[in-house]
Amino acid sequence: MTPLIAIAAQAADQKSAEVTDWADRIGWVAGLLLFVAFVYWLMRQGWKWRGSLQSDLPELPAAPGEAGTAKLTLSGRYHGSTTAGQWLDRIVAHGLGTRSRVELTLTDAGIAVVRPGANDFFVPADALREARLDKGIAGKVLAEGGLLIVTWTHGGKLLDSGFRSDRAAEHTAWVEAINSMNHTTTTEGIAR
Repeated sequence: MTPLIAIAAQAADQKSAEVTDWADRIGWVAGLLLFVAFVYWLMRQGWKWRGSLQSDLPELPAAPGEAGTAKLTLSGRYHGSTTAGQWLDRIVAHGLGTRSRVELTLTDAGIAVVRPGANDFFVPADALREARLDKGIAGKVLAEGGLLIVTWTHGGKLLDSGFRSDRAAEHTAWVEAINSMNHTTTTEGIAR
């Protein structure tokens, strides 16, 4: 028998060793699960802590009874709100950090933000500062112009809220309509 055939035959005869230390294996698996649970708990505590730091933000306004005739509507996703100009500084107070489906309605009174499964809110027309197309907001980065960013003021704080329409071609009409409503525009949030 040639040496290569002998080595191949010997390798075929060998079997994996039986697992004899089940307690050790179970201990490692339990330790790993505890570690994952601990990391999740730390992330949850961080989210709560961020919310308590932002507790000075007042309650979100509700839509008025008579908001007026809808100029534009949009169905899509709400990706969150951040401090204007700080695209990674997510606002989590009052549910603003919760991603969800969204139905936006623009009227002369402002923007009604209806979010199934999350807090609805209203952005009054006098709180609107500007709208622009951008590529990202905390936790979501898309192609250039993939997000509609609406800058508005609430409780003395300037916020950017990110929306993505199911039909991205609608974004431009929203930017033009919002920017034509309010002549007070800001350039915060544009430069990164």
